[in-house]
Amino acid sequence: MTSSATYSSDGLRHDVADPATWSVRICARRCGTCIFRPGNLMRLEEGRVAEMIANAIAEEGHIVGHATLGTEAPAICAGFAAHRNGSAASLALRLARTGVLRTAWVHVDSGKVES
Repeated sequence: MTSSATYSSDGLRHDVADPATWSVRICARRCGTCIFRPGNLMRLEEGRVAEMIANAIAEEGHIVGHATLGTEAPAICAGFAAHRNGSAASLALRLARTGVLRTAWVHVDSGKVES
């Protein structure tokens, strides 16, 4: 793990940027249980997804794809990256869109990262 790695209170790695390569990792597609898919596939409490989106937008942040939490390549959730308000508010996604940061696509099934 790099020295820039950050961890949540439950010990899961959640940093999505790599300062050494000036890149931000984004899931290449939504995983099978993505919180942005119809239904409540992750069995979250009612209103939890809306709360997560609101918090991420308020902080100019993002939602990390749950399948990438704690891995060597945590990445922004593809569902959040496609969310109209989320993608506009996220500093990391805005910097990637303008070319300040490169985009590294994380393939959740294989763990492969490609630029």
